[in-house]
Amino acid sequence: MIDFRYHLVSIIAVFLALTVGVVLGSAALNGPTTALLRKSVASLRHDEENLRSQNGSLQQEINSNQQFAQVAEPVLLGHLLADERVVLVTAPGAPSQVTDKIGQALTQAGAKITGQVDIQSKLFDTSSGTQETLSLLTQRLTPSGIVLRTGGTLGQAGQLIASAILTQDGPGQPAAGSQDATSAAILSQFAAEGFLSVSEQPIARATLAVVIIPASPPTVNDSNTASQSLVTLCQELNLTDLATVVAGSVTGSGPGSAIQVMRAGGRQGHLSSVDDADTTIGQIVVAQTLYVQLTKGKSGSYGTGSGATAPGPSPAPTPSPSASAGGVTATQRSGRPKASASATPSASSSR
Repeated sequence: MIDFRYHLVSIIAVFLALTVGVVLGSAALNGPTTALLRKSVASLRHDEENLRSQNGSLQQEINSNQQFAQVAEPVLLGHLLADERVVLVTAPGAPSQVTDKIGQALTQAGAKITGQVDIQSKLFDTSSGTQETLSLLTQRLTPSGIVLRTGGTLGQAGQLIASAILTQDGPGQPAAGSQDATSAAILSQFAAEGFLSVSEQPIARATLAVVIIPASPPTVNDSNTASQSLVTLCQELNLTDLATVVAGSVTGSGPGSAIQVMRAGGRQGHLSSVDDADTTIGQIVVAQTLYVQLTKGKSGSYGTGSGATAPGPSPAPTPSPSASAGGVTATQRSGRPKASASATPSASSSR
């Protein structure tokens, strides 16, 4: 009969054997294992140093390009958009610094900024209550003679807002730079309901628009409602003016952004996009893109991000040497088909 002491001795012997095995194994493997780990650490440190060096070189290159662009900006833009009128439209969360810099580049190109319309997130709210309020407001404010296109509540609201700030400056349409009480009332009522805000009242009508998208996409999914709605609004602006550019920062133009929605869905149409408008180069390209779209009717996807076909228009447009030479003349414009006169409220012909 095996007693308890036998079991105890057996258990102690097993643990003793395991301990001896671990000690012997560690001693045998310690040299090769340590050497391998040290070699891996050294390799990783070497890779890190190389990446740091490459990153530093790339940053120096970016800084150099930016400095060159800042020096060359007056020459590249000159009077490219002399006497043209541009309205800035910002989406909810659009970075103010990008908006300001784009405005400065457009002014450098000779354009006149007619005002800024800041879209509020409520305009893109899909709740039934907000949609009903937006629909009733749009129907109530639509002047006689305007026929709202089909395309949903947001599309019709966008059409009405666009009619108050933009024009194609064609026969039977409001003149560029004109103002009227009807348009002022439209903007005031949309602002009073919290759908937008304006920099000043009244806003003189422009023929060109730049839309600045949020600093970061709502989601990384291109099917998100906010970006889809923003693209719809941009399309309505583009149907009402002569050229519209959608601009965003490098980080704000990634997956899920309005720019990627446009590019991935093939919805550019006559809309152009610039995905690096937080850089001096991108801001220059915004002005150049407006000019090319205005004079040649050619849209493009520009920048450095996914879906961009080129850094900017090619060949780059040549600015006029002096203000007296003018920017875009009536004969230079692309002859883009005009919307019917009923598409916008009537206005005085004063510029």
